[in-house]
Amino acid sequence: MGDEKGKDGMRRRDFLRAATAGAAALTLAPRLTAGAQATAPALIKPKALKSGDTVGVIAPGTAVPDPDRLALVAPTLKYFGLRTKLGRYVAQGTGHLSRPVNERLDDLHAMFRDPDVQAVFCIRGGYGAMQLLDRIDYDLIRRHPKIFLGYSDITALHLALHRHAALITFHGPIVLSSFTDYTQQSFRQALFDTKPAGRLTNPPERNPLRPAHPLRTIRPGTATGALVGGNLSLVTALLGTPYEIETRGRVLFLEDTGEEPYRIDRMLTQLHLAGKLDQAAAIVFGECSDCGPRDFQPSNAWDLSLGEVLDQILGAARVPAFTGLTFGHTADQLTLPLGVQATLNADEQTLELKESGVV
Repeated sequence: MGDEKGKDGMRRRDFLRAATAGAAALTLAPRLTAGAQATAPALIKPKALKSGDTVGVIAPGTAVPDPDRLALVAPTLKYFGLRTKLGRYVAQGTGHLSRPVNERLDDLHAMFRDPDVQAVFCIRGGYGAMQLLDRIDYDLIRRHPKIFLGYSDITALHLALHRHAALITFHGPIVLSSFTDYTQQSFRQALFDTKPAGRLTNPPERNPLRPAHPLRTIRPGTATGALVGGNLSLVTALLGTPYEIETRGRVLFLEDTGEEPYRIDRMLTQLHLAGKLDQAAAIVFGECSDCGPRDFQPSNAWDLSLGEVLDQILGAARVPAFTGLTFGHTADQLTLPLGVQATLNADEQTLELKESGVV
């Protein structure tokens, strides 16, 4: 009987030690649990750009080995008064379009570590940025906060840096974007100016009867919250990981390109089932270029348009929502700082940035 009591006591002590260790592990690594944001530190704003600053140019996803395209990089940045430092592996890495993860990671770390580099711009999106996420030195980036700019596949890095480095990053043009006058104005305002950008809407229309960038209210109302979002495909791909988006009380912006309406429906339905749409304070869906149905295939018939998909899913989210704002895959492109306070007015179809993303 005494032996049994001794064994019971040992089992109880082992259980208590295991429970205590488990609780300690959760306390020490809160950011490794998807959805955990309660202990997130205050966001860090990088320094604003000024004439003469050096920009590190990297390719976290698909590389750009074409010398004719690479020749556009330095003149583009020089136009804005900036110097260029090309990542070591952008043009000369192993392979062709798909550089190894370690080479892309080295370029990212090198640019944040380099004291002569004031900002890090992505040369393009493409595919592969998500492969870097579990290998990034987030402490390094937190210690050396800099402007980080890109869109599309770069959404993966925006979500990861926001969550694990507490850095405000910028969803905006890649270096090889077309940079229309509208894009240039928003780019300068977001990265060079410490004053809030204020009320944002689409560029003036040349033909108001047939607008190039139509806006439409899906659900009326106004709401304010931290601005989060990016490319829909990447946002959904990261659900259930330590890098998934937190939308509770946030203003959520989403965009994509080249996706048929049924695919948009599938991804938005996934966000709905994950609670990400109902938890948001408000939602804006950007232009979706080339997002119509493909040639008719009887086995894959889908009879809803993109607009109907947005109305059904975003309209059911019970938060203010509108569609058509120009960010992401469009020539006229806004630069949006992720993490700043913003007010979405679905009735007027505007997004007002209440603070700047730089200091």
